[in-house]
Amino acid sequence: METMGNKLLITKILKNGRCFIAAALFQNRKLLEISLEMVGEESILGNIYVGRVKNVVKNLNAAFIEIARGKPCYYNMEELKEPLYTKKINSPRMVQGDEVVVQVVQESSKSKPPKVSTNLNLTGKYLVITSENHTLGISRKLGTETRERLREAFAFDPGEGFGVIVRTNAATASTEEIQEEYQQLRQEYVSLKERAPHRTAFTCLKAGVPEYLHALQGVNQEQLEDIVTDDAGLFQQVEGYLAKFQPEDLGKLSFYEDPLLSLGSLYSLERRIQEALQEKVWMKSGGYLVIQPTEALTVIDVNSGKSIAKKQAEEHYLKINLEAAEEIAHQIRLRNISGIIIVDFIDMKSVPFQEMLMQSLRSAVRSDSVPVQVMGMTKLNLVEITRKKIKKTLAEQAKHFH
Repeated sequence: METMGNKLLITKILKNGRCFIAAALFQNRKLLEISLEMVGEESILGNIYVGRVKNVVKNLNAAFIEIARGKPCYYNMEELKEPLYTKKINSPRMVQGDEVVVQVVQESSKSKPPKVSTNLNLTGKYLVITSENHTLGISRKLGTETRERLREAFAFDPGEGFGVIVRTNAATASTEEIQEEYQQLRQEYVSLKERAPHRTAFTCLKAGVPEYLHALQGVNQEQLEDIVTDDAGLFQQVEGYLAKFQPEDLGKLSFYEDPLLSLGSLYSLERRIQEALQEKVWMKSGGYLVIQPTEALTVIDVNSGKSIAKKQAEEHYLKINLEAAEEIAHQIRLRNISGIIIVDFIDMKSVPFQEMLMQSLRSAVRSDSVPVQVMGMTKLNLVEITRKKIKKTLAEQAKHFH
């Protein structure tokens, strides 16, 4: 019998004359997350550049900063704290022509340009160093005792000129492992600050890791049991990354070899991707979801479908809604839906049932690797959810996949 441990598959899929690198996270045979990156169109997420301020839009309190000629990115000036300028026009404010170090924190989406931040993040397995927030933060996913233990064990000096976030993975790490990574990240940050003033505009000071390594970096390492690939080049890349940053996880990496059946075929990846792009999702109860993205938000409608109402209609609707809550949490993670999500559950008059549903939904979204907030239920019994936007939705990643 298979354990509940997670497995990360990294493989290449050839589709319509294009090559995609897929990183798929499974729990047993259930697909939790998948990302697709087309070879030749690699993501710039996480890249750090010397950018040049193209223009400042005062009424938006924003600036557009170019990271390459003709490639402007949106920058929210409300977060302006301690930008690392490499060239400053004589003005206390950020102005056109300034050159500043920025990091891409959100990919371009539809008609919107990428977003950049002056709060630089250097991410390790256990820690993240942040340039503008000079405090010690600890992942909220950890329990109170663990958080207190880590706070006491971690020697951090706020006078260093940067902050530290302790990630969920640190829960099972030794103090020595955490301190060792801290010194590595600290050295990387100091080096970056020293190099930046000597570089010209549009220089990439640090490239973010490829999407498939980003998936490896973002996963809960304690739950990850296997990392499998069937591509020699990808195996080499992952092995090199693990050897440098996560040597204790090298034993999880294996090479799949079968001339008759590819890794993608073994796990039916193409079919699963196509299913994750469909509007309708059937549930075991016979009910179904309809997932419709719009320009401003995503709407999810819960329907009783084939499910035949019994005498106790309210109890019956509660059962479908509870199943729907689990499936919605799964689908928004799988499809990487972000921003505002409005869910129209089947109406229930019972307040205790409504509360049970909200509790179930909040519990279901906790396992998501991206921050999700269940805001509450409106007077029209619509449930509002927000999910942090970082990278493109699966539909956007798969636009050349059909």
